[in-house]
Amino acid sequence: MTPFHPGDRVRVRPAEKPGHVRAPDYLKGRSGWISCVLGHFPNPEDLAYGLSGMPEKTLYRVSFRQSNLWDGYEGPDGDRLYADVYEHWLEPEGER
Repeated sequence: MTPFHPGDRVRVRPAEKPGHVRAPDYLKGRSGWISCVLGHFPNPEDLAYGLSGMPEKTLYRVSFRQSNLWDGYEGPDGDRLYADVYEHWLEPEGER
């Protein structure tokens, strides 16, 4: 069972973590919506260091409004950026 479902509002954790991470800096602290659940995979942040990557982590496709990501964005308000983000980088919108 996954904690997030399509349509759920989420926020990418603003945490700093040294080394190999799978959450782009420009998304940290930003809010979006779960677009779809992509499946469960070994944690690539652990795999990069020769660890097992277990337990598996859920990977989501998250939709972000471009106007919420880029200062001075002048494109249509409906423009979206989609990013694949692992569960451990996400929190329900409003949690801090």
